[in-house]
Amino acid sequence: MRKLELLAPAGNAEIAMQAILHGADAVYMGATSHGARRNAANSIDDIKRTVDFAHIFRAKVYVTVNTIVYNKELKVAERLITDLYNAGVDAIIVQDMGILRMDIPPIELHASTQCDIRTPEKAKFLQDVGFSQLVLPRELTLEEIRRMADSVTIPLESFIHGALCVSYSGRCHASYATCGRSANRGECAQLCRLPYTLTDSSGKIIAKDKHLLSLRDLNTMDILPKMIEAGVSSFKIEGRLKEAAYVKNTVAAYRRTIDNIIAYHPDKYERSSFGVSEITFTPDLSKSFNRGFTHYFIDSRRPKSIISPDTPKSLGEVVGDISKLNNGDGISFFDAEGNYTGAMVNGVQGNRILTSKPVNIPKSAEIHRTYDRIWDKELQRETAVRKIGVSFTIDDSGITANDERGCSIRIPLDCTRDIAKKRMDYSIIFSKLGNTPYRMTTFQSQIDPTIFIPAGQLTELRRKAISALDQANISTYPYTYRKKEDLEAKYMTDCLDYRDNVANDLAEKFYRDHGVKKIERAIETSRSADQTGKRLMTTRHCILRELGMCKKEKGLGKYSEPLKLHTGKETFTLEFNCRDCEMHLNG
Repeated sequence: MRKLELLAPAGNAEIAMQAILHGADAVYMGATSHGARRNAANSIDDIKRTVDFAHIFRAKVYVTVNTIVYNKELKVAERLITDLYNAGVDAIIVQDMGILRMDIPPIELHASTQCDIRTPEKAKFLQDVGFSQLVLPRELTLEEIRRMADSVTIPLESFIHGALCVSYSGRCHASYATCGRSANRGECAQLCRLPYTLTDSSGKIIAKDKHLLSLRDLNTMDILPKMIEAGVSSFKIEGRLKEAAYVKNTVAAYRRTIDNIIAYHPDKYERSSFGVSEITFTPDLSKSFNRGFTHYFIDSRRPKSIISPDTPKSLGEVVGDISKLNNGDGISFFDAEGNYTGAMVNGVQGNRILTSKPVNIPKSAEIHRTYDRIWDKELQRETAVRKIGVSFTIDDSGITANDERGCSIRIPLDCTRDIAKKRMDYSIIFSKLGNTPYRMTTFQSQIDPTIFIPAGQLTELRRKAISALDQANISTYPYTYRKKEDLEAKYMTDCLDYRDNVANDLAEKFYRDHGVKKIERAIETSRSADQTGKRLMTTRHCILRELGMCKKEKGLGKYSEPLKLHTGKETFTLEFNCRDCEMHLNG
């Protein structure tokens, strides 16, 4: 039986708890520092509060410590990880190999997508040095995922929904080289969402003011079975900077699909947490922020179109029937000049949309609803409860309670007894579990129905039984710990350059311990160095393919290389590795 894990993002403790209530098996969130989303930091107290709530359902809490660490910060990161361990965190997600040389407790380690795990050899190495779960790059195909799964025995984690980085994660240095804001430090300036003009070596303009690096959003809802068959066990939703409504909607949608897959293959898969979520709304992924959807490279090494060239903003849902718009909805469309603009709906008259400000909506314009007032209002309410099934058995000597987590307790039946005037149904009392995280699934009474026990005493016994189940769950929670490092494991190469993100002495020691001879430090450690000509981004997205100019596919259009991207004061030179279908942006 393979456990399937739905992993949700959480910008704060409240969103984390909503994710769990709506069906997440695990959540990932940032700590006070060293997370790849600097604006999604959380205190240790808030993380502890999340842990206590998640563990009720045996859901897990992973914390991101996935930036590179400078020498002067090693002790700070060391203390942070110790605090996270003491708070009960299940695992930390890391990029910096220096963490494996820190004096830290045996907390489980997950390798971040920032580790750039593109080959089975890299995956096997990270397993051998002690990682318990690997976060795969978003760019992998099903066949590549399958080869990864064949090379390791630990779970593979893959992104299934949300925003896409155009560069291989951990291999983007454009933001730091141009703005001094490092993506490896949680400060990405999002240069990929800017408009660019593409020119050839003669200055000919091939594309003007288009968002040529701005990818659509990932949506794998319809291919989850294929990803599971390929070997993915943990399904990660992107979005630690997203609001609660986004998390509620995406988690509920994917929970339903994964549960259906498990129900169809009960002999192969099972959930990795417990409790059934009851949702008050019908999930609809098109209603949450999206730039249009793509499978990215999962289906093919050369997908047709994966960018949203005209805008990096949310496209929301396409409205085919404008009569379904509500007052207060937000709509967007492309005007006659091709600009993506929007307005608030004040009403609909026939085939006209009345808006809060004067706008000229072309007759042929496709209307996008980017804000659904009624939907949003519904998701601001409490929209889910999650309950753990528990069965009760009462006999002459006590009460036994067993829940779906495997917890079992026994409470002595120390009650007043008398002869009943009528047949007693004690199940009613035990079914009233109120605001507890439990629901009664079965009740068996082995007490003579002519015996009367006061309801107040049985209610107190029920309370004691629930409290005992809570304590049993805490005392039997199945923590896992850091795996032993194989010191004989050899790294795949004996030479590392700035793109391998070695930023401190401990990381360098780790790699030298595993056979690396030559190490160039991370680009962030040499800010004064000239970055001209350096490779700042590596991506499978190819502008030539997107524009119908792919060399392999005999694309149309004549141009002379090198091609260049221009935005504001910045210019990047493009280099094409057609053998591996990769594009590089050089400084």
